[in-house]
Amino acid sequence: MRSMNYMLEIHIQLCTEDQKKEKIPDDKLEFGKKFTDHMFLMKYKDGKWGNPKIMPYQNFSLDPAAMVLHYGQEIFEGMKAYINQESGSVYIFRPHENAERFNESAERMCMPSVNKDLFVKAIVELIKIDREWVPKLPGTTLYIRPTMIATEKALGVHASKEYYFYIILSPVGPYFSTGFNPTKIYVADKHVRTSIGGTGEAKTGGNYASTLYETQLAKEAGYSQVLWLDAKERRYVEEVGAMNIMFVINNEIVTPPLDGTILQGITRKSVMHLAENLGYTVNEESIEIEILIDQIEKSHCTEAFGTGTAASITPVGSLFFKNKEYTINGFEVGPITKRLYEELIGIQTGKREDTNNWRMKVI
Repeated sequence: MRSMNYMLEIHIQLCTEDQKKEKIPDDKLEFGKKFTDHMFLMKYKDGKWGNPKIMPYQNFSLDPAAMVLHYGQEIFEGMKAYINQESGSVYIFRPHENAERFNESAERMCMPSVNKDLFVKAIVELIKIDREWVPKLPGTTLYIRPTMIATEKALGVHASKEYYFYIILSPVGPYFSTGFNPTKIYVADKHVRTSIGGTGEAKTGGNYASTLYETQLAKEAGYSQVLWLDAKERRYVEEVGAMNIMFVINNEIVTPPLDGTILQGITRKSVMHLAENLGYTVNEESIEIEILIDQIEKSHCTEAFGTGTAASITPVGSLFFKNKEYTINGFEVGPITKRLYEELIGIQTGKREDTNNWRMKVI
C-alpha cells in the first residue's frame, strides 16, 4: 500500500514548563525506560497522511477495537542520535536507509508508506527540540523509535484503513548491562522465530513476540539473548533476538545470508563494508550450528559478535547449545571485534572521517 509522495508542514506545540520531565544522570540511564518531553505524530485516514505535528509526549486514546490490538498490524524502526564529546554536535546514522526499510516493512504488512524525507525531517526536528535530552556520557545515546500502528475500529481480519505514525525518543545506556564486554548467548534448538515466506525480514512486533518465551528461558538460565536457528531443520544459524550475528572463523568474517527470515540490518551492512575496507574477508554463507560448535571447540572460531542499532557491536563470549556451554576466545573481546567497534562508533560520533557519507549532522 502506497501513500502520496509529498512533504507536509510539521506543526509544533511545545511543552509548558510544568509538563517537562525530570532528567536522570547519564550514568543512571537504562535502556528504554525514560522518554523525552516531545513526540511526533501523524495520522492516516481517507487514503492520505495529514496533520503531522510535534507535541508534548502523551498517551494515545485508542478504541478497544483498534486493529493493532487484535491483528498485530504494526511496524517500527530503531535508530540512535550520537553526540561528539568535543564539539557537542549531534549526528544520526544512515537515516534514509531506516526510512526505506520502514517502508519495506510497511509494504509487507499492507500499510501505507511514509515520505522518506518527511520521516527524516520529523526525526531531525524532534531531536532539535529535545536536544537537552541527548546524553553525553560515553556509551550513552538518544534512541529513536519511529512506529506505525493500525487504528481503525473494526473486527475481522483485513488491512486497516487508518494508522498512526509516531516517533518517540529515549535517552539510553548500553542495551546490554555488560556494555562492550562479552555476552552469553543461548541457542534455541526447539522453538523458532520465523520461517521462509513469513515476515522475518519485516520489523514488525509479531517477530519479537514469538521470541519472548525462549528468551525468558534463556534469561532464567543466565543468558542475555537467544540465537535462533532455521524453522525447517533447526540446523542453520539465523540471528540473535536483538541483532544480526557474525563469526570470525579462520580469520574470515562469516555471517548468515539474507534469505527473507532475518532482518536486513543497517548496522550489519555497515560493519560488513567497514570490515572489507579494513582488509578482512567477509563471507555471507549458511552456517550449520553443529559445524560452528566444532569450529569453536577446535579454536578455529576465534570471535563472535552481534550487530544492531540497539546493541551496536556486541562481543559474544559463549554459546549454550544442547546443555553445554562453549566459550569463545577465553570469554575475551577479540581484536577484530574491537577494531570494528571503534571504527563504527568513531564514525557515528564524528570522531573519525566519514568517507561513505553515512553520518547526518542534526545540531
